[in-house]
Amino acid sequence: MLTLTACGGADEAGAPTATATTAASAPAATPTSEAAPAAAGADDKKICESVKKAGEEMKAELVKAVQAGEDFESPEAMKKIISGLHEKLVPLAASAGDSEVGAALTAFSEEAAKSLAAKDPSANEKEFEKTGTAITAACKPTGVNAGF
Repeated sequence: MLTLTACGGADEAGAPTATATTAASAPAATPTSEAAPAAAGADDKKICESVKKAGEEMKAELVKAVQAGEDFESPEAMKKIISGLHEKLVPLAASAGDSEVGAALTAFSEEAAKSLAAKDPSANEKEFEKTGTAITAACKPTGVNAGF
């Protein structure tokens, strides 16, 4: 069975606020090698927020299935769950680039594809779970608990 955990918490609490500065006091904007990682970090945060949203949507669907008495451990149900996540996370992996978040999402997508191709998608469960843990770890520095 695919292991799922519920997560909570407000990631918005640490949201930056805008402050006004004058042109004289603001440093000139020049591209530096530090600017690229900062931009990647901002992109990673947005990507992690999207990953978290996709996970929450999947968990909500799973709860509905359980409440309706559906067999969510059947191969068909597992494939539906994995397919939904795969469809949402593949484009995010492509947009994440070479960051740790991108690598974790790419690994997740690859394992999801293996699970979807298998007769029994739970046969690949341990590797699949490892990739979910890697996503959570990669998103942690962005301040987003992806909760995979």
